[in-house]
Amino acid sequence: MSPSHDGRSVAADKDEEVSDSTVPATTLELRSMVTDDGAVTLAMNRVDLPLPEADEVVVRIEAAPINPSDLGMLFAGADIESIETAGNVDLPAARAAIPGGVAGLGGRLGLSMPVGNEGGGTVVATGESAAARALAGKVVGFLSGSTYAQYRTVNVASCLPMHNGTRADDAAACFVNPLTALGMVETMRLERHSGLVHTVGASNLGLMLNRICLADDVPLVNIVRRAEHVELLRVQGAHHVVDSSAATFFADLVDALRVTGATIAFDAIGGGELASTLLAAMEKVASEGDVFSRYGSDTHKQIYIYGGLDRRPTTLNRSFGMSWSVGGWLLTPFLGRIGQNGANRLRARVADEITTTFASTYGMRLSLAQTVDPVHVRRYARMATGEKALVTPQA
Repeated sequence: MSPSHDGRSVAADKDEEVSDSTVPATTLELRSMVTDDGAVTLAMNRVDLPLPEADEVVVRIEAAPINPSDLGMLFAGADIESIETAGNVDLPAARAAIPGGVAGLGGRLGLSMPVGNEGGGTVVATGESAAARALAGKVVGFLSGSTYAQYRTVNVASCLPMHNGTRADDAAACFVNPLTALGMVETMRLERHSGLVHTVGASNLGLMLNRICLADDVPLVNIVRRAEHVELLRVQGAHHVVDSSAATFFADLVDALRVTGATIAFDAIGGGELASTLLAAMEKVASEGDVFSRYGSDTHKQIYIYGGLDRRPTTLNRSFGMSWSVGGWLLTPFLGRIGQNGANRLRARVADEITTTFASTYGMRLSLAQTVDPVHVRRYARMATGEKALVTPQA
């Protein structure tokens, strides 16, 4: 890299694609801070942007989704209805009260923390390694934990280069939902189940999972929470869609499990009795035709909780025998479980199918300033189906 006229360094070039670009000295980014008065502040900050080391690149971020997994870092469990404007015109902010105080948040108390798990954009500068220079000028999706920003310096290992012609909007959501959906199917296979259940079938992730299962011939039971979402999935080819708000939910669930043989479920709801209901329905199907045993069937039933849309405690009513497990599931440990070769295989499929199998849709597009506007916050923080937000930091 060679110095530019302002003392920064020009981007490493690949066939002169980005040789005239310079790295900005600072970048605007969104940060979240919990304070000991029982509140969280979400605020715009201007921070220094590091020049890339050998295996790093600078990404001009053009899009970054707000996933349910981002909301915990953004708001730390705050009461969203209490949010109010703070900051100033140049650096807007918002502040909300955290019910019950800051117990359990000591690790981040008083720390201004960047937010945003994944994003997409164009590589405008690179370090000197061959791996970094190969990304010059490319659209990439990337992980960093700080994607609600105009620019970010990241390691090449955190980037997934897209095929030519891919938009940053599509690349922005290439990690969390696609790899989670693929990870569910991989986990099902690794643990020798023959079909699976997903509890938020109409979500972006749920629609991806449905497309994967249709393509890979995997039996899938989609659970939705509203009657209109049944048709949404039916139109997309789903074979088994069950509405948890229907009076016939349990009977419908049993029928779907009987056809699919699904004995593993991935639950984004978390709280309440849904996990218990799933186990009871699986046990009912598994016990059909068996000789009675006070220990229940020998069929192992697995529930993995990977989200917390319902913040209540998880309630288990023990009506499903003794062959069962309930545990947590996270993407990062799963990727460690399958190793680098396995992760690379999944990443390659995501890049190949980013505009088809792994396409995402959004209900709103927000500038960085709008992410702290209480009107927009109250909307995107509800996590309602069809209301997912895409942050566009260059707007």
